[in-house]
Amino acid sequence: MPNIAPSSLSATPATPATGQEGGDLSALLAKLQALTAEIAKEAARRDLERELPFEAFRLFKESGLGALRIPVALGGPGGSISDLIEMIMAIGAADTNVAHALRSHFNFTETLILTPNTAIDRTQLGRVLSGKLFGGAHTEQGTARPGEVTTRLTKSGDHYRLNGRKWYATGTAFCDFASFSAKNDEGDLVSVLLPVDRPGISVLDDWDGMGQRLTASGGVLLDDVEVLPHEISTRGLNSLVGRHASTLRQLHLAASMAGAVRGALAEGTQYVRRQARSAAHSAAETANADPFVQKILGEIAAGSFAVDTLILESARALDRTAASFGAGNSQALEAALIDSALTTARTQIIASQIALTAATNVFELGGGSATSRHLNLDRHWRNIRTVLNHNPLLHKARVVGDFFINGTTTHLEEGKVF
Repeated sequence: MPNIAPSSLSATPATPATGQEGGDLSALLAKLQALTAEIAKEAARRDLERELPFEAFRLFKESGLGALRIPVALGGPGGSISDLIEMIMAIGAADTNVAHALRSHFNFTETLILTPNTAIDRTQLGRVLSGKLFGGAHTEQGTARPGEVTTRLTKSGDHYRLNGRKWYATGTAFCDFASFSAKNDEGDLVSVLLPVDRPGISVLDDWDGMGQRLTASGGVLLDDVEVLPHEISTRGLNSLVGRHASTLRQLHLAASMAGAVRGALAEGTQYVRRQARSAAHSAAETANADPFVQKILGEIAAGSFAVDTLILESARALDRTAASFGAGNSQALEAALIDSALTTARTQIIASQIALTAATNVFELGGGSATSRHLNLDRHWRNIRTVLNHNPLLHKARVVGDFFINGTTTHLEEGKVF
């Protein structure tokens, strides 16, 4: 498999990226329109030719938007989760691969701003503010059940060695730093955070999914990688911060899906305006005057609106959870964590159905030409279906039902994908 060369790294934090100084949130978000316009260029062709979007990530780093969630008090713009999710949907409309591939980075920054402020945290904060992106991979193939870890971290003198192979390294190819889970010599689960250009780390472009083909979501080979003591931390998903971040990761996926629906709507509209012809038996002279074409496009537009609305409601629930961390009320925080997890789960269950229908119905806007590989409209359905396969929606619905019937919160408290 080819080894993807990462961008050059800096071991020391730099000054905040242009546009972030002073925490000017409005100025930062104002960059989004131009950024998404650039990302959207050639998106259909990139998917057809399997050209990874390195240029899109270069532009994203330069924009400073990677520090969106860093509070003003810590030198960032102070964006809300609602701001973040709206940004992910906008980027997803341009290229849902780029939106999805940012998930690990924003999971990292969310955890960073809610954890104790140690010297290491301040170092990572400086890196985020300087435009560095964070990825990682924790899942492995070939284990009996998802979540099992065989990667080993072994003591070697005054440092350690990391060996193993990871999977679902989404976005790591475009990042500067990455975290990996492993078992240490005592059998404890730990996490290591390393620069992606560390010798022995090979990011493999071997993702073979039918959709999200440009997220570099395949494997990472870890071959006798040197790990320094300060790069090791404990890893837990069921902490309060871990549970919050887990729900945010779920919503980030859904926002990427919503972006694909927006993309299908935009490209479907362009197809009708520029190319589609009315059917031979249609009473309309042109496709844009055909009432059935208008009806289908209206339904796709309504579906996109519904998905966006559901996802933004979930983002507001997560904003309430994030605010609860600083309120000092443990009961209120627990209630907020359960509420945001339930809200996001319900959103995913319904939004998934609407999104798949919208991405299917885009082909009702025309005849055989709508299936042209040049247009590549099918990538929206493929991308949505692939995103949805990251989470067991049937089990998610069962968990929600069990809560409403029996008040069961077991899976809502785990901090895992359920």
